[in-house]
Amino acid sequence: MIHFPPKYKPENCKIFVHNEIEIDAAPEVVWQNLTNAKNWNSYYKNAKNVKFLNNKTNHLQADTVFKWTTFDVRLKTQVQEFIPFERLAWEAIGFGVQAYHAWLLIQTEKGCKVITQETQHGFACRLGAFVFPNRMFNQHQLWLEGLKKVSENIDNIIF
Repeated sequence: MIHFPPKYKPENCKIFVHNEIEIDAAPEVVWQNLTNAKNWNSYYKNAKNVKFLNNKTNHLQADTVFKWTTFDVRLKTQVQEFIPFERLAWEAIGFGVQAYHAWLLIQTEKGCKVITQETQHGFACRLGAFVFPNRMFNQHQLWLEGLKKVSENIDNIIF
């Protein structure tokens, strides 16, 4: 269901992680919170210092380029897929890591299911997976749980 470029297909990568969660909020609400990258740190502490390089809003858009720090690695990231309320994906490159992180929002009767998958290449990510085998899965689950909390609380929608 995720559209990976050939280089980043799970079968071509050493690192792959899959997380998902049900959120009792409309995809439009979840999307507003997910694409507000400058506010990620308010509910996901592993996302720091988001700075847009070619976008003057707080929200990701098609082809947005931004820098940020996650897992203590500074990354230059570009949005590769952007279908509002449905699909978001970016390529991120940093010292010793090349990653593709995709998000899929699927409408349900109560709101939406959010699936996120990431694949990675590079010595730094392989070393990180060896030293901290479940770190990326656990952190992405925290991201989803934070997204759920902020999206289900109508007072916390960030526009």
